[in-house]
Amino acid sequence: MVDMTEHGPWRRAASLVVAVVLAFVGAAVVGADAAADDARWVVTLGDSAISGEAGRWAGNTNHSSSKVDTGADAYFDNATNTAETTPGCHRSKYAEAFIGAGVNSLNLACSGARTYTRTGGDFKPGLDWYDGGAGRRSQVVELQSFASSNDVDAVVVLIGANNFGFADIVTRCVTNWLTSPSWWKNYCSDDSDIRNRFTSSAVDARTNEVAGAIANVAQAMTNAGYQSDDYTIIVQTYWSPVPRGDQFRYSQSGWSRQSIGGCGVWNRDANWANDTAVVKMNQALTEGVARSGVTNHVVLDMSRSLDGHRLCEQGVGLLEETGVSNYHQAGAADAAEWVSQIRTVTTIFGPYQLQESLHANYWGQLAMRNCLRQAYNGGAVQGGTCTSTGGVNGLGEPNMALG
Repeated sequence: MVDMTEHGPWRRAASLVVAVVLAFVGAAVVGADAAADDARWVVTLGDSAISGEAGRWAGNTNHSSSKVDTGADAYFDNATNTAETTPGCHRSKYAEAFIGAGVNSLNLACSGARTYTRTGGDFKPGLDWYDGGAGRRSQVVELQSFASSNDVDAVVVLIGANNFGFADIVTRCVTNWLTSPSWWKNYCSDDSDIRNRFTSSAVDARTNEVAGAIANVAQAMTNAGYQSDDYTIIVQTYWSPVPRGDQFRYSQSGWSRQSIGGCGVWNRDANWANDTAVVKMNQALTEGVARSGVTNHVVLDMSRSLDGHRLCEQGVGLLEETGVSNYHQAGAADAAEWVSQIRTVTTIFGPYQLQESLHANYWGQLAMRNCLRQAYNGGAVQGGTCTSTGGVNGLGEPNMALG
């Protein structure tokens, strides 16, 4: 990282102003002005895996939702804390973006986002150059505007799962589990339309889309007046939401896997999700940034960050299964699942929302926030692989190791 006194276009201009002030009013005043100008920012871009989807819920329960509810305003991100700036983006207050430690954060990610903007009634800003005016601009356009007048130190990018059709894949896998018996299993992983999403040519196409998105991020920063050594792009990978088949708490026979756990997928499909789907989505990210030509980047590998706390995994459980009364109780983070239950159209009820299913919840997001803070590393940005180590830190976040 470069000297922060010459970081970004306004920072270089500000240094000239400081020099003039120093000449006329002395060092004491300069110190105060410099501190005021030294606001550093981390900006997150991408989809639901980083926007904060499911951040309202601190664990899972089939009892009263109040036991895991962090508040109805969890996704409100407008200036008055009364609504979402972009409906449905679910930019949670607990999203990993907000690392603190003297660093300001801006979360531009949006649940449902792809590399390209989806216009129409269900607006989803992508990482392209779409500009439909106030409130309907792509994440990249918003980044460029923001970075032009703020000191952005790092941009975190997690995108591509929806290009593969993440929601459709989940829907198919759960539907196949619900509609086929254990003695005649109908797997989603061998359905042609699902399998075809992960052929070599399909993955190559998604990789090029991710490469273009990351190149757009870099171009936005260039347009805002940055040199490549003024900031770092942190390319983050996806985590696995469910364990392998032999690590589920509930048998795949009967109905308890979905009716109690909310994790209705066959063991073979769970293995495929871990070994193929998540791997290929992350391949599109890591190979995508290489194809983009962007050199000022690191990779933050979150693929194992939720291990030990995935949905229906052995060793953790619903509140009522672990004896934890609510998420405020000591030890709740260690006992809880960090991924929200899958809720189907026929079983969803308020205040839960269908789109929250299979996303990192409050605990999962705080865990990843801990990882991102370590990766930011006080401005000396570093990559690495993040894993859980147990317990919580002084901020109430699960302890994580970046290695």
